Amino acid sequence: MTLRSNRSTLTQFLIEERRRFPSASGDFNSLILDVSLACKGIAKAVAYGELAGVMGNHAADAGGSVNVQGETQKKLDVLSNDVFMQRTEWSGSLAGMASEEMDAPYQIPKHYPRGNYLIVFDPLDGSSNIDVNVSVGSIFSILRAPQDVIDSGRDVVDADFFQPGVKQVAAGYALYGPTTMLVLTVGDGVNGFTLDPNLGEFMLTHPKLRIPEDTQEFAINASNARFWEAPVKRYVDECLAGKTGPRGKDFNMRWIASMVAEAHRILMRGGVFMYPRDTKDLSKPGRLRLLYEANPVGMIMEQAGGRASTGEVPMLQVMPTSLHQRIGCVFGSKNEVERIERYHRQPVTSELTNPLFAERSLFRD
Repeated sequence: MTLRSNRSTLTQFLIEERRRFPSASGDFNSLILDVSLACKGIAKAVAYGELAGVMGNHAADAGGSVNVQGETQKKLDVLSNDVFMQRTEWSGSLAGMASEEMDAPYQIPKHYPRGNYLIVFDPLDGSSNIDVNVSVGSIFSILRAPQDVIDSGRDVVDADFFQPGVKQVAAGYALYGPTTMLVLTVGDGVNGFTLDPNLGEFMLTHPKLRIPEDTQEFAINASNARFWEAPVKRYVDECLAGKTGPRGKDFNMRWIASMVAEAHRILMRGGVFMYPRDTKDLSKPGRLRLLYEANPVGMIMEQAGGRASTGEVPMLQVMPTSLHQRIGCVFGSKNEVERIERYHRQPVTSELTNPLFAERSLFRD
């Protein structure tokens, strides 16, 4: 393999983007590069796995630890969170940060300068799959800090992060799979970078990614079928009915249980992902977290020509009300997401007659 390449590095890409804004300070580029360095470190830890003693639950000898979500933390959850903080806190780009693994916002230490941006992140999405060697990833969202935070230098509070997804200035994810990829939007389309293991650099390999408007593939956790709301059940039943059903075509169903991997598949070849609100636990209006999962992935989808929604309203217009707010999520190929939204607005007027999906089926109410 030759080291000679005409591909742009992530640094070169960011410099070209900055040239469109001559007055930019460079802090934003610095922050993105810090995030990319964090992702490289996490990729290395994931790749070593059990060889580095990082598999299994965190503090397992003490019965394990849980995060603010009530979820058992993996050793790699904690390590990844620490890497994100250490690689981004020092440069003077950030006013504060928030993470899935931390109850409250993290304050930039006093001995570091504070900057104009906020970052929210899920340091290791899909970590429940890590022990079985399924692809996992990191998700991040960058917001502008409120002006009074910038002017006063005060500590950040939860409410400073309560900004709708349309306010994001950048979003992205890293995928730790057969190759390590960084997928990024800075509000001008979506670009994919692959980590070159020889150079240790992210190289632009997938410029201007676009999601097909139509698809014949959907992803949903079918084990929750008995808890689905009627519009979701209608949509899935129609897909499963195939060519003989109302859609007139066959669909494939996928489920990886890693949101980053699901989003990446859709970005590469189209599809629709659903983790909708359901009746399984009425205290939770959804499974995914708005600020550091649904919003960044939603921005990527929209920037790539897809759509992101709660099933009823556009995801990026939802005003957050808590740091770890959960929400129903549907994203992917534009026409399919819009169909699901339409089903939420319309009453179900007829039932499918295919006995596979009648009362005795796997998908019965």
